[in-house]
Amino acid sequence: MAKRKFHRKIYQESKKRKKIVLILKFSVCCFFLAAFAAFSLIIYYIKDFPNPEKFTERPYIQSTKIYDRTGEILLYDIYGEEKRTLMPLSAMPEHLKQAVIACEDANFYNHIGIDPKAIGRSILINLKLKKPAAGGSTISQQLIRSSFLTLEKTARRKTREIISTLELERRYSKEQILEFYLNQVPFGSNCYGVESASQTFFKKSVSEISLSEAAILASLIQAPSYLSPYGEHKDNLLARKDYVLDRMTKCGYITAEKAEETKKQTLQFSEILRPIKAPHFVFYVKEYLEQKYGEEFLKEKGLKVYTSLDWELQQAAEQAIEQGAASNETRKAFNAAMVALSPQTGEILAMVGSKNWHADENYPKDCISKKNCLFEPKFNIATKALRQPGSAFKPFAYAAAFEMGYTPETILWNAKTNFGTWGAKPYIPQNYNGKFQGPIDLRHALAQSINVPSVKVLYLAGLENTINLSKKLGITTLNQKPSHYGLSLVLGGGEVKLLDITSAYGIFATKGLKIPPVSILKIEDRNNNIIEENKKTLKRVLSKETANLINDILSDNKARAPLFGFNSPLYFENYQTAAKTGTTQEYKDAWTIGYSPSIAAGVWAGNNDNTPTAKSPGVTLSAPIWHNFMGKALSMYPKEDFEKPKTITVEKPILNGEIDQKDPHSILHYVIKDNPRGALPENPKDDSQYSGWEQAIKNWLVLNPKFLKQNPE
Repeated sequence: MAKRKFHRKIYQESKKRKKIVLILKFSVCCFFLAAFAAFSLIIYYIKDFPNPEKFTERPYIQSTKIYDRTGEILLYDIYGEEKRTLMPLSAMPEHLKQAVIACEDANFYNHIGIDPKAIGRSILINLKLKKPAAGGSTISQQLIRSSFLTLEKTARRKTREIISTLELERRYSKEQILEFYLNQVPFGSNCYGVESASQTFFKKSVSEISLSEAAILASLIQAPSYLSPYGEHKDNLLARKDYVLDRMTKCGYITAEKAEETKKQTLQFSEILRPIKAPHFVFYVKEYLEQKYGEEFLKEKGLKVYTSLDWELQQAAEQAIEQGAASNETRKAFNAAMVALSPQTGEILAMVGSKNWHADENYPKDCISKKNCLFEPKFNIATKALRQPGSAFKPFAYAAAFEMGYTPETILWNAKTNFGTWGAKPYIPQNYNGKFQGPIDLRHALAQSINVPSVKVLYLAGLENTINLSKKLGITTLNQKPSHYGLSLVLGGGEVKLLDITSAYGIFATKGLKIPPVSILKIEDRNNNIIEENKKTLKRVLSKETANLINDILSDNKARAPLFGFNSPLYFENYQTAAKTGTTQEYKDAWTIGYSPSIAAGVWAGNNDNTPTAKSPGVTLSAPIWHNFMGKALSMYPKEDFEKPKTITVEKPILNGEIDQKDPHSILHYVIKDNPRGALPENPKDDSQYSGWEQAIKNWLVLNPKFLKQNPE
């Protein structure tokens, strides 16, 4: 009996052990299954998590910045949804880091990515308020949420957030996470990251902000739109700023005395405007960038565009335009524009497209439709307007004539001349001063901008030849047939752009070498790789001898003095400059284009809608503006004179400045116009202009009988 009980006990204990073993096996299996499931879940949620290299190279959306030539002056910031400038943590002040940590994640340096105490505290607050008012997210969680997750509030998203946060903390140091966060977090007004926010709200780098300004930036993180300093809840922002200072005190970052002192400080917020300098130039550059790279690319890829603009010269140009345009209003000229560039490099140094980009928007509404509009502040006359240049076109005709073999000493007759029928009526141009002084050489005819001999120069040089030369020099707008313009082209009968004609004048300064206008020196991507760089080089388009002749004439103050005086706005006592004015029919446009070997500048003055000015010429409206600017510009360059042209002596007396005083004739009596240094014409009357030019001399001699008496046989 006892033996039977013993065996029964052994059996029961064995059964019990087997049961325990089965339970243990089952438990182990469940544990491993749970662990595997958890591991699989972790793998699933972090499978797309970027590795360290990818995270640090994460392509933040960054704005394209347009700088001056030094890279120190920011002209404009092109951004789309996000304005961002990355800043290393080492460049951020300690009080900013402390302010953010104090109000967003006081236990940042002690937790593993999630903070159970903070989560529990937020749950209690939310239960008390009966709504989700408080959050327990750490800085690491906020970074993960804003970088990689959607805004949906689901258990799946929260699970992935926690797992991804733990992985983030495993892979990166606290300093790296904080740097990522401070460059990622939104601050409102399209600002992302502390540097962009600091520049927008305080117009300074984040490295320079004060404690109170740091507290403001930390405050904005909670509700950037609601707490915007430009919105209706500025008082709430200032109140939260004080709360941040109190939190910094509690965390031991600052003393209570320092906090109270800082609370009393007055904060100044910058105006909420996109800062823009040299606006007409900037949008000229921006238009090029958009055409080449696309608008969205510019808003996101963080390009750095180093332009050709010289900020000091730009300021001088803006000041000269502002002062000159204000003065010109009494002469009924309400707008002005200027462009300046380096002849040697083609680099645009200054551009003012209209007198005041920031003019009050209450200017005449008709300006929008370009009717009855004297002044449009946003319109860039320098690059977009097609205006007649008046006599400013004359140097191109004279250059074409010099290229053919005519000389500055060549004699033409300044006499009232009928050039034949053009436009269904006789073409009989007048001179500005209404005078006809008889024989004159090309030097004085150009220097004094006398119309009649200049029309004759155009005929001698050839209308088509002159147009072709002007195109070689950079004039892009004379695209009609030569007959469309006729001989009036030399008096400004064709339309040009201010930038084109100023650049073309610069070719004279380079002794005939051309380089197209340059607005961009180089473009770098976000990683400082150069993606575009100016490599334009000079190319000869005009002979050195001709360029030197034009320079010599346009800088000859004595030669132009009979018309302009010895101390006109075209003259500088201590510098050699070449200059030419232009005035169009009915005084609609007033021009001055001039240059030294180092800089070329062009000025236009008038009205946008072609309303005539008060009969004021270029020397009155535009030349003072040009002189004002050039006075500043010349002082910035070494003093340099133009190279003197070689002395030219040819066989024909008329090309050497001699005329037959006994029996005077026009030049067509002595030359074949297309080959002036060749043989004498066998039958001069075959030239279509011969009879008209000869008759003009006869008529002039009748009105000036003393000329022959002074030159008896």
